[in-house]
Amino acid sequence: MPYPEFITAFPSIDVPFPEDVVQTAVVKSESGLVAFFTFLKDMELPLHSHGAQWGTVVEGEIEFTIGGESKRYGAGDSYSIPAGVEHGAMIKAGTRVIDVFEEADRYAIKY
Repeated sequence: MPYPEFITAFPSIDVPFPEDVVQTAVVKSESGLVAFFTFLKDMELPLHSHGAQWGTVVEGEIEFTIGGESKRYGAGDSYSIPAGVEHGAMIKAGTRVIDVFEEADRYAIKY
């Protein structure tokens, strides 16, 4: 099930991937950023690190490598990535996730 229209109407964020690969919608506060991701094509997310992140898979599948340990996550699974821990992922087309970032400025918002 796609995200409802009121969520897809939220602003998008400036991610380093084309919009035909991933679509975004965000809610930002002074304390953090909540991002709704829809992956339209299979995608590899290279290893990187930043502040703490928590997420849940709404639909689809992600194989995350977090701190050198790989695990598959499917619909209903959640993950927590501590600040500074290197992580990357292989994400299947059709996957939707909700990620919460402790850094309110993790991504620039496109208005």
